[in-house]
Amino acid sequence: MPLEDLLGFAPADLGAAALVGIIVLLVLRGQLVPRRQLEDLRTDKDRQLEDLRSERDTWREAHTVSEEARRESQDQAGELLELSRTAGYFFATLPRAAREVTSSADVDQAPASPT
Repeated sequence: MPLEDLLGFAPADLGAAALVGIIVLLVLRGQLVPRRQLEDLRTDKDRQLEDLRSERDTWREAHTVSEEARRESQDQAGELLELSRTAGYFFATLPRAAREVTSSADVDQAPASPT
């Protein structure tokens, strides 16, 4: 399919002034930008991507540290629960032992006389 059929006119029929006018319109509308501006935009975009990558890595590292601290805290809580169970069993046996030794025959509760 020839280009004339796609565009509806032959590009060769346009004059140089018309082509320059189209280019100027494209520049003014922002659809055609100079190379320097394009490179600046690319540089800014690359910097933004690098900032996002470093922020992502920072958050990933913070998450890893947080998970390690959470696991350690959970392990310590487990140990404390086990120690509290042991202490609970120990203290539960104390009243029974105290009840067994409450008779006066087993323990002399008289105060010692001063000599």
